[in-house]
Amino acid sequence: MEPVLTRNIGPERCPTNLAAYQANHGYRGLRKALTEMSADDCQAVVKNSNLRGRGGAGFPTGMKWSFVPRGDACTPGHKYLVCNADEMEPGTFKDRLLMECDPHQLIEGMILAAYTIGADIAYIFIRGEYLVAIQRLRDAIAECYASGYLGERILGSDFNLQMHVHPSAGRYICGEETALINALEGKRANPRAKPPFPQVSGLWGRPTIVNNVETLCNIPHIIDRGADWFKTLGVGEDSGTKLFGVSGKVNNPGCWELPMGTPIREIIDQHAGGMRAGFQLKGFLPGGGSTDFLVPEHLDLAMDYNVIGAAGSRMGTGTMIILDDRTCPVGMVLNLIRFFAQESCGFCTPCRDGLPWSRQVLEDIENGAGRSEDLETLAYQVKYIGAIGNTHCALAPGAMEPLQSAMKYFYDDFVRHVDGGHCPYHNGTGAR
Repeated sequence: MEPVLTRNIGPERCPTNLAAYQANHGYRGLRKALTEMSADDCQAVVKNSNLRGRGGAGFPTGMKWSFVPRGDACTPGHKYLVCNADEMEPGTFKDRLLMECDPHQLIEGMILAAYTIGADIAYIFIRGEYLVAIQRLRDAIAECYASGYLGERILGSDFNLQMHVHPSAGRYICGEETALINALEGKRANPRAKPPFPQVSGLWGRPTIVNNVETLCNIPHIIDRGADWFKTLGVGEDSGTKLFGVSGKVNNPGCWELPMGTPIREIIDQHAGGMRAGFQLKGFLPGGGSTDFLVPEHLDLAMDYNVIGAAGSRMGTGTMIILDDRTCPVGMVLNLIRFFAQESCGFCTPCRDGLPWSRQVLEDIENGAGRSEDLETLAYQVKYIGAIGNTHCALAPGAMEPLQSAMKYFYDDFVRHVDGGHCPYHNGTGAR
């Protein structure tokens, strides 16, 4: 497969400057859009491409853009485009690769997205720890202003766009777009009640689109080469390519651009090099820390949104976390619940109080103080904290996904902790 998003990225290739990016058809999509296409034309192409959001939810990008009111007569004043580059999902590192190694690709995608929705101000909301990416994006934006790709009358058109990099304080809750918007406004990062949705009333009450880094990086290629071309890249129901990652006890952990619909077995065995010697696959989280475990029987499933959803999990960010047979599943879930409990915004009771409760029960079980009734308590928490509609946003239900699936597939391990009064995986030796 010919790389698309990573076409410029390799061991000796990292086109962080404008000249290097333009040498490989950089900004050709933008020139095409501004000279040959209206904003409506661009929106139609993106919608027809079936590009789905790469941040985790998989919502159709063109449809999301279509909810923004069109024309200054309907909504006079600013419209905003925000790139979510916070990347706080456990096990996820794909957006960092794109920003550090090819920052102009993201910027071109943002300019095209802003042109399409009629935005005149754009922000890159990026986690503060991404120091290299922050500097490279700022340098690339400065080059764009100097070269006429940003600012007033871009490339001689009537389109104007200001773009800013906004390093965040770093909170997982900012993956929820309205919490991100509140943080960008300088408020506490609590999710907002919806409706109204950000496409109508978002940043400072104005129409706003929030898209993920990888999503926006697809836009220049779709505009340049067309919707039909993009559809041919996938090997299943979904269009395009995807950055898939694997972390854990594999021989070659990393991140690779592959067709949407690539089988899980191929990703783990071929690209990640299979399990390390002495380790066997016990399970895996297919799309980051807030997705349900799948097990070896699912290895031949295609990595696309509907297939993984039908199997009882979510593709999420497409970055797998491997559970091997020498790692305690209770301890692994405890580690995740600790993270989610810390990252709760504290707005609603099930998340603010329920996640620390889950953490305490899991700590008791892992440390040998568990009781049989603790398993009933965990089942209760999964049922009520994990139900969409019982919480203000999806953070707590997402946190329950690895717990509920661990209890489904690895329940015997929970029982062994309780009955034996200790973790049978202590020091990673496992129980044979």
